[in-house]
Amino acid sequence: MTTTTASSPSSFPQSRRLWPVFAGLVLLWLASLPLACLPGPVNLSAASVFRALGALVGLAPAPEDPALGTVVVSIRLARVCLAALCGGALAMAGAALQGVLRNPLADPFTLGISAGAACGASMAIALGGPLVALLGGLPGLAGFSHAGLVAPAALVGALAALGGALWLGRGDGAFSRESVILAGIAVAAFLGALVALVKALNEESVTSIVFWIMGSFQGRGWNSMPLLLATTVPGLLITALGWRKLDVLALGDEQAAQAGLDVGRARLWLLAGASCMTAGCVAVAGVIGFVGLIVPHVLRLLLGWGHGTLLAAAFFGGGVLLVWADVLARCVLSGGQELPVGVVTALLGGPFFALLVRRR
Repeated sequence: MTTTTASSPSSFPQSRRLWPVFAGLVLLWLASLPLACLPGPVNLSAASVFRALGALVGLAPAPEDPALGTVVVSIRLARVCLAALCGGALAMAGAALQGVLRNPLADPFTLGISAGAACGASMAIALGGPLVALLGGLPGLAGFSHAGLVAPAALVGALAALGGALWLGRGDGAFSRESVILAGIAVAAFLGALVALVKALNEESVTSIVFWIMGSFQGRGWNSMPLLLATTVPGLLITALGWRKLDVLALGDEQAAQAGLDVGRARLWLLAGASCMTAGCVAVAGVIGFVGLIVPHVLRLLLGWGHGTLLAAAFFGGGVLLVWADVLARCVLSGGQELPVGVVTALLGGPFFALLVRRR
């Protein structure tokens, strides 16, 4: 029987700082939810914000001004919760993909998922008018809008890209990490060309397409939560329950097979789980890069290589990163203007990615 040592990538680090670091991440995540509701283009006192949040959970009377509750709960808190869930899902997906593909540069968009979502959203933005008119005439869809078509179209595009990459990457009944990566690159290149073609043929929609591709939570609210939960929760469960398989896969395909793991099936399930999380996040908020690259690498330095703790910590760490990146995106400009949060994460992640490549 083979035993693992503390230096093995499949074992938990025997370190006194493991649980304090994890507990600190959880507390920081919990504190970020109300604190991130304080800044915004509309100046509100901290007391009024906490009063509105307290009224939501029954700890304080309802504010006298109904507009205050709308701004804090319906706009800011909804946006913070979406950012926390998207950031956690993207970071957890990045940790899983790096383990499955055994590639430190892998992130949630390795399989062309972002390109698929961008293609679907671009089609909806540029060509959705006739479809909206058709759907609006159906019973029960009289209020269907053009804006309501973008997120479902992005989700369909992301899942279609995932299916195409997995189909192309499947060889001899198994999924090799090299073939899946190459298939993802091919799918992303083809779909990126389609997006460029849509922008060239429909110049009126170029601004909307580019802004969506850069990623933003602007205008998102509680109505976006059902779509996000429907896609991320299954992916979170699949990935979290597969942490032992990730530890075994880290030993290499041959050793994993000798340990009794069906490598192809395990890789398929973990890829599907990580990709579902990514597809839901991209469908709701657009393309937000580098979260799934930065967070897992930083946490490995602090917590080691054991995927059980790493995946859980990545969820909280990614949530904290994206929540405060979104706060920066909505507060750095004056006059109520916002930066796309994808630009903020790229500015943070670009130098990190360059350093990582340089060290490799």
